[in-house]
Amino acid sequence: MTIHLPDSAGGLRAYEPRTEPLAVTPGTPFTSRTVFSAAHVVADPFADTNPDSPAAVDWDATLAFRRHLWSHGLGVAEAMDTAQRGMGLDWAGAAELIRRSAAEARAVGGRIACGVGTDQIAGGSLAEVRAAYEEQLALVEESGAQAILMASRALAATAAGPEDYLEVYGHLLRQAAEPVVLHWLGPMFDPALEGYWGSSDLDAATDTFLEVIAAHPDKVDGIKVSLLDAQREIDLRRRLPQGVRCYTGDDFNYPELIAGDEQGFSHALLGIFDPLGPLAAEAVRILDTGDTAGFRGLLDPTVALSRHLFQTPTRFYKTGVVFLAWLAGHQAHFTMVGGLQSARSLPHFARAYELADGLGLFPDPKLAEDRMKTLLALYGVSQ
Repeated sequence: MTIHLPDSAGGLRAYEPRTEPLAVTPGTPFTSRTVFSAAHVVADPFADTNPDSPAAVDWDATLAFRRHLWSHGLGVAEAMDTAQRGMGLDWAGAAELIRRSAAEARAVGGRIACGVGTDQIAGGSLAEVRAAYEEQLALVEESGAQAILMASRALAATAAGPEDYLEVYGHLLRQAAEPVVLHWLGPMFDPALEGYWGSSDLDAATDTFLEVIAAHPDKVDGIKVSLLDAQREIDLRRRLPQGVRCYTGDDFNYPELIAGDEQGFSHALLGIFDPLGPLAAEAVRILDTGDTAGFRGLLDPTVALSRHLFQTPTRFYKTGVVFLAWLAGHQAHFTMVGGLQSARSLPHFARAYELADGLGLFPDPKLAEDRMKTLLALYGVSQ
């Protein structure tokens, strides 16, 4: 069978879909790396909403997808950027997501860490930023999940300089019940975070970030770095205190960062591991045996898909993640909270389908092909 896909030049090209998926099955827990997938949410397609409405979530499908990730040994990073936090999912929706997912994790024995931010406020004083963080931290800790201290738009807008970041984060780390993950999300993911840690100079920002960690190493399990700069991440992880992990959030360079070098490696907390879940898990199990070449051989070919999904403007990568979940049969529709399914073009979707199909990511390639043809017909492309 041939499917005709639109290209960026406005024409159509023939593509032969594969007929068999990549053969991967759930296996043993990982031993060499800690790996989280940041997971998307499934919208309720029958809710009478608009882009300004609170998110309407299909809770059954959303939790089923988390069980899928846990079944392959992956941890779930919940209520993060991939879940459209701050891009369709407000704090009320995120709080409900955290409560439900943490309960599901307890029921099935899955690992979960949840985002703690300040998105219940738009701005305010440092005291108000601290209070917003504290409210969310309390909820996550009460749920039994590990906390991920996310970058805060409100803090970025309020802080006068590095000392304000040191004060706010120091306050939060002193009261955290268990070690947390500190999250540095670059402005390519959220332009409102430009100049985070008190400077647009990344070297100066890194020094402040490390100063926070050095003052409270017993309260920092690790850092999650999403700057899409492999060398900067390597340099940063080499400066971390003993026992503090680096979780790569680099969706452009993750195979080399996870594989590591003679001076260390990164663990993972990645949005691309939402669509790559089973394949990524298989690769990490190969790495557990010491077979770095085998790990790279399986994971390196996925980078082209990841770079495509995360291309500029990077913050719209969630659209591609949900699109692939629909093609893979993890949800019955391609609808997103906030109407974000409109954020990418038809040629972008066509290329995402082609790359994912080539990797064997679809458990039912025929279903994926039929759904791609449905989308093409909606856009007026006949086969």
